[in-house]
Amino acid sequence: MNILGKRYLFFALSLLIIIPGLVILFVKGMPLSIDFKGGTLLELEFSSGKAPSSEMVKSIYDNAGVVDVQIQQSGSNVLVLRSSALSSEIENSIITELKAQSQSDIITHKADTVSPSIGQGVTQRAIQAVLLAALAVVIYITFVFRGLPHAFRYGICAITAMAHDVLIVLALTGYGTLFFGWQVDSLYLTALLTVIGFSVQDKIVVFDRIRENSAIYRKLDFEKLANHSIIQTLQRSINTQLMTSEFFLLALALFGGVTLREFAVILLVGLLSGTYSSIFIAAPLLVVWEKKEWQTWFHRGTASQA
Repeated sequence: MNILGKRYLFFALSLLIIIPGLVILFVKGMPLSIDFKGGTLLELEFSSGKAPSSEMVKSIYDNAGVVDVQIQQSGSNVLVLRSSALSSEIENSIITELKAQSQSDIITHKADTVSPSIGQGVTQRAIQAVLLAALAVVIYITFVFRGLPHAFRYGICAITAMAHDVLIVLALTGYGTLFFGWQVDSLYLTALLTVIGFSVQDKIVVFDRIRENSAIYRKLDFEKLANHSIIQTLQRSINTQLMTSEFFLLALALFGGVTLREFAVILLVGLLSGTYSSIFIAAPLLVVWEKKEWQTWFHRGTASQA
C-alpha cells in the first residue's frame, strides 16, 4: 500500500475542505456566542410537554425591549434562548410572560449572564496555552528524537499537522454557521483544545514507529521507511480512534440534544481529522522536507515539456 506516493492528493483533499469553510468564516465573521461577547442564556423546560412557538417567544422579548434573541429548541419542550445581557427584572418578567402565554409551568435549567471581558480573558489564556504547548511539543519531540538526523523536523511537522486539524475545525465552524446557525461558545473552545491534545498524541505514535524502524532498516529509502511505518500503525490508529471515541461521539451527536450537538460534532470531526493528519499529512510532510520537493514544484511542467 503506497500511501506516501499519493501525498499530494491528500494535501489537495484537505485544502478542498479547509478553504471554502475559511472563506465562509471570513465573510460571515466568527459567530461568537454570549460566552465571548457577553449576554444572557436561558434554558427553559415547559412542563406542558410542548414549548411555545418561536414567534411567541420573539414577541415577548420584543415587548421587553430585547430584539436580538436567538431561539433553539431541544426536544419538544425545552427552549435555549440567547440574547444580549438581561437585568434580573427583565429576565424574571420574560419568564413570567412565557409562563402565562404558554399556560405551562417552567423549570429553569440554566440562567447565565456573561460579561464580554470574561470571554476575552478566557480566549487570550487559551491562545497562550496553545502556543506554549506547541513550543513544548517541538522541544520535547526534538529531544526524544535526537538520535535521528534533523530531529527538529519531527516536531515542526507535528505542529503543522496539528494546525491542519485546527483549520479543519474552523472550516467546519464556517459550514456549521452557514447551514445550522452554530455559535462559538465555551464548549466549542473545550472541544478545540481536546482536538489539539489528541492530534499531537497521534502524530507522536506514527513518528515513534519511524524512529524505531530507522534503527532496523538503515539502508532503506526514507520514503519507503516512512510508508512502512505508517502501514504498521494504520490498524492501531483507526481501531483505537473508532472504538474509544468516534462511536461514542456519534451517538452523542445524534441523541445528545441541541446543547451538546455542536460540541459532539466538532469533537467527532476533529478527532477524525487528527487520525487522518497523522497518517496522510504529518508523515508526508516529513518526506517532502526530507526530499526537498519544493525545489521542483515549479520546474516539473518545464521539465515535462522538454
